[in-house]
Amino acid sequence: RSVELAMKCAMKLQVLSSLESAIGSDLPGTLLVKEEDMLESHVISGITCSRDEAKITYLGVADQPGMAARAVKPLADAGITLDMIVQNIAPDGKTTDFTFTVPRADLARALKCLQGTGIVGREIISDDKIAKVSVIGIGMRTHPEVVLKMFETLAEKGINIKAIATSEIKISVLLDEQDADTAVRVLHAAFMLHES
Repeated sequence: RSVELAMKCAMKLQVLSSLESAIGSDLPGTLLVKEEDMLESHVISGITCSRDEAKITYLGVADQPGMAARAVKPLADAGITLDMIVQNIAPDGKTTDFTFTVPRADLARALKCLQGTGIVGREIISDDKIAKVSVIGIGMRTHPEVVLKMFETLAEKGINIKAIATSEIKISVLLDEQDADTAVRVLHAAFMLHES
């Protein structure tokens, strides 16, 4: 984290040798300095695409404590992996939509597991024609310009984002599977990965 902050603020950072005091050496350690702007522009190290995703959404579920746990429990008990979990509260504040992804191969089994939860809502819908495209890098949460560039790049190509998830090392979006190849290609170009 300190290296990332030093880079962001264009500060020199010297990492001293941990062996210096023990050995009595005068090793200077390593001096980290800002190189050309090209280095800083490469916060992104890669683009990935997963086509083996399926999205499940509970629509109109009561917005009460424990509902997310009740939805997830049968899937966890069945060993089904969940990813990209999103919960959106309706404007009335009384209901919520609960969305997550599972491996496409587990979709039918996941839907069967969810039938026995006792959760009352409008309906459960699924979509197995999706892909997850991720921009990979370091310190993603501290680089809002990366999020903006990703979203603008996809919008310019008319690619609709269905869900978003972020972490320290990646920003992932769900989109229609038919748009996956185009998304990977335009993001690769936008982040100039061909130059790294």
